[in-house]
Amino acid sequence: MDQMVAQAEVRDRARAFAQKADLLLDAKTILGEGPYWHAEQRKLYYVDIAGEMVCRFDPVTMQNEQFAIGKSVGAVVCEASDADTVIVSTRDGFERYHMGTRTLTLLADPEADLPGNRFNDGKCDSRGRFFAGTMQHVEVDVTGSLYVLDTDGQCRKVARDVGVSNGIAWSLDEKQMYYIDSMKQTVTAFDYDAENGELSNPRIIIDFQKEDGFPDGMTIDSEGMLWIAHWDGWQVSRWDPRTGSKLGAVYVPVAKASSCVFGGDDLMTLYITTASIGTSPSALALQPNAGGIFTYHPGVKGTSTYPYRQTASKGDTAV
Repeated sequence: MDQMVAQAEVRDRARAFAQKADLLLDAKTILGEGPYWHAEQRKLYYVDIAGEMVCRFDPVTMQNEQFAIGKSVGAVVCEASDADTVIVSTRDGFERYHMGTRTLTLLADPEADLPGNRFNDGKCDSRGRFFAGTMQHVEVDVTGSLYVLDTDGQCRKVARDVGVSNGIAWSLDEKQMYYIDSMKQTVTAFDYDAENGELSNPRIIIDFQKEDGFPDGMTIDSEGMLWIAHWDGWQVSRWDPRTGSKLGAVYVPVAKASSCVFGGDDLMTLYITTASIGTSPSALALQPNAGGIFTYHPGVKGTSTYPYRQTASKGDTAV
């Protein structure tokens, strides 16, 4: 009887949405996250945090490569100077991973004194700076911060008192950075100085309701509207950051939608990562594709993702 009630609830929930995301890849990730679209390669990169993997997926051939990192990995971005190298945020900090040799090189560990923390989601701005934040493994206390790995290879803290660091996006003019703290269920806007990567004037622009789940990963479209994945909310929603208004939502047939990114040749496809972690066997029976990659075509063009661009190291002298 309980299972029949649960099935009815799933059907009713789906009917409440006018649009639905479609399964692209039954990836079976434990905690899929951090999607990154590589326009030149025409491939989708993403991570399985709990599965300790970086993945590279070709939507044309359906080849899904998996690279075991050997530790939790919260985000991945490609490196502009090497097609076989990515920069990842792991439990140990910012690291460079070579996909050919499968070797890791530590770049910065800003929280060596906080072994109970790990890095989570991250993204690069158009200049090639890699922003990524931290969170407590057990998600109880507010111990996280937001960091940036600058183009000179230096790491610095740009925000503190973070619960669960998550989605990042920039306004189209790059004068604002939007930032999600899942524990606080908020989206914060900062004034952003694109010249030096500095944040200022934080203010909450979206405050999630409990019934909508937790805001997780995020991207922005060519009209300047935010797309936010709902952890425990069965959806990805579209928001106007100027008014804080929810404009619509697409149903994802998995409770834990974790992040999203625009991709495809025309940036008209929204790729959505999901997770199965913490889902009971009975609940998984109702969402058998939990941990899969889903797609949705919203009819609006997205924005590009950017690689990490390391220039001269700090202290180097040009010749």
